[in-house]
Amino acid sequence: MDILLTHGYFLYEDPKELQIMKPYPPLGILYICSHLRKKGLSVEVFDSTFSSRQELWNLLHQGPPSVLGVYANLMTRSNVVEILQVAKETGWRAIVGGPEPGAYISEYLASGADVVVIGEGEATLEELVPALKSQSCETLHNIEGIAFRGSDGSVIRTKTREQIRDIDAQPWPARESIDLARYVGTWREHHGMGSVSLITARGCPYHCRWCSHEVFGKTHRRRKPVSVADELEWLINRYQPEMAWIADDVFTIHHGWLFQYAAERRHRGLKVPFECISRADRLNPQVAETLAEMGCYRIWIGSESGSQRILDAMERGVTVEQVQTAVSLCRSVGIQTGMFLMWGYEGEELSDVFATVEHVKKTNPDIFLTTVAYPIKGTPYFAEVADRVDSLKPWHTGSDREVRIRGQHSRQFYGFADKLLRGEVELERLRHKANADVSAIAALQTQIADARAGLRTCALEIEA
Repeated sequence: MDILLTHGYFLYEDPKELQIMKPYPPLGILYICSHLRKKGLSVEVFDSTFSSRQELWNLLHQGPPSVLGVYANLMTRSNVVEILQVAKETGWRAIVGGPEPGAYISEYLASGADVVVIGEGEATLEELVPALKSQSCETLHNIEGIAFRGSDGSVIRTKTREQIRDIDAQPWPARESIDLARYVGTWREHHGMGSVSLITARGCPYHCRWCSHEVFGKTHRRRKPVSVADELEWLINRYQPEMAWIADDVFTIHHGWLFQYAAERRHRGLKVPFECISRADRLNPQVAETLAEMGCYRIWIGSESGSQRILDAMERGVTVEQVQTAVSLCRSVGIQTGMFLMWGYEGEELSDVFATVEHVKKTNPDIFLTTVAYPIKGTPYFAEVADRVDSLKPWHTGSDREVRIRGQHSRQFYGFADKLLRGEVELERLRHKANADVSAIAALQTQIADARAGLRTCALEIEA
């Protein structure tokens, strides 16, 4: 074996996911696996999702040691650090890549990684794996897109690697190297519908200040409609899913492409229900009707805030009114909407919180999810607040989410904001129902009053 790939996410250690049970396979390392196999390398995958860390430790100890490639993101940092340490103890040469390591090169190298891959991994690993196998450290200097320690201990970062121009030339993810049927079956067991995932493009060209572009940059490279339809058709025939998740950052960027893809699906009779992510400014009546025709049953939209002032500070490039129009448009063609919201972005005040509450009440999405803004290293938002960020845990056990931003409101404040939002939206929905439960309305009114009072009190308590 030339390389073992893994990703360090253990579903059975994640209490939230054990409640949700909507796992998807690690497409990133499966793309790398298929690329390297196509180039003649021997590749194995340890899919940690349904496994345990002890099973991985046993595999690493069993050996014989070779090259280990680990995908790391913001949420798996502590697991990945532990994997790197075990790999080092057992004689493996360790590579780490993904959306986080490029922002924390020194930290990952200090944690046991021999090499950090920066950006897309396929072409880089094609050169890197043979170099590590041959113990040819001098060769590393000539491999683009990596960082490593020189003989004097200094961190060496090589030239940035060009991104893959023709992603249609890439083989599909090596799904057969993992137990994909278990993913589909887990969905079916818990939700009555088995689901598969695929991507039609790489990258996002937009400029939201809090969003990381570590792997793909601000690019948008799209596959041909025929290629995507081929893959979807194969997935349907192979795994018989009842639905699909299109895991693009923004599925509806290129309208001409979308219409061609819809025509290809229509020609083949492919109408498996799916959900995807869009932007409010990339939806119009023709797009919405096309999505509905293809079987799109839910679109997720990044609304983030109901305050235009905050949206502009984020450089979202959309208006509150566009979001409201987009949700109404989707509803008119029978597509559900999910809305992402963010509390606590830099400069947010109590009036902005109230504006968000009114916005969600008026828009009335089917689902909305909230988070509190956190600065990801390497983003403009991080640079803006970096001198006020305090980590709540040591780097190797925490994440960029576990920080305190001096000058930001307390977590209790955002808890009250959530309570107010959910209470106001539910009350608004009840008021539009015939024969609404009077006692339920009274209880919500009490919840709302408590939340407003709590918000106003907490608004005076800024993190010192």
